[in-house]
Amino acid sequence: MDSERDCLRWWREQRFGTSIQRVCLDSIAGISSGIVEAVYITGFPKESDLKLTTATTKLKLREGLTGLLVKNLYLSCDPYMRSHMTKQKGGGEEGGRSIWNTPTLYCPSDHLCENQHDRPTYVQSFTPGSPVIGLGVAKVLESGDPKFKPGDLVWGHTGWEEYSVITTEFLIKIHHTDVPLSYYTGLLGMPGVTAYAGFYEICSPKKGETVYISAASGAVGQLVGQFAKLTGCYVVGSAGSKEKQRILRML
Repeated sequence: MDSERDCLRWWREQRFGTSIQRVCLDSIAGISSGIVEAVYITGFPKESDLKLTTATTKLKLREGLTGLLVKNLYLSCDPYMRSHMTKQKGGGEEGGRSIWNTPTLYCPSDHLCENQHDRPTYVQSFTPGSPVIGLGVAKVLESGDPKFKPGDLVWGHTGWEEYSVITTEFLIKIHHTDVPLSYYTGLLGMPGVTAYAGFYEICSPKKGETVYISAASGAVGQLVGQFAKLTGCYVVGSAGSKEKQRILRML
């Protein structure tokens, strides 16, 4: 990408809108560390599959970009990210493209399908050598979007690095800062919204009814269990280990 036009085109095509290409920044150098995927992962992830990198980056948006330059404050590590770490193939496309025509494959247990995450899914792959992308909380340093200004706090998809350039299409501005910002990676973020909408808007059980929760110790499941108890439901949950069961009994 040798031109501003190439930079803009590449940047807009990113599924999660996270640009780690330094050509999209300009002047004012700084040091940024990040976690990158070293290789496409097969089987159970190993420490060597990811690596910490440090590089000099330019901390200023290029003129014409409509996204944000942010400093990442909190990052979330979620189970769905594992599927992005596999090289996906489907419909003549692979790695870095969505493959919506390929169905998600479900395995009832790990011992029946050890490499379930290595099979085709509808998600696109991360790119080896680039920072891992996930949900996080960030502070805006520079904005090319009039809806955001420097100093704003936001949550949404960003890179596992100190500084990222991100699009604003699905970004949410944080207005309530009287709680720990880390809550926006959990209770007030994607897991909390999923649990709330699933329980109150879709399931909507009544007091006295029985609610069963699979993966009850997960980020979403443990919140659904608490919502159900607060509603006055009889709650039954399943979890994959005695330690997880012990944690659930404490909720």
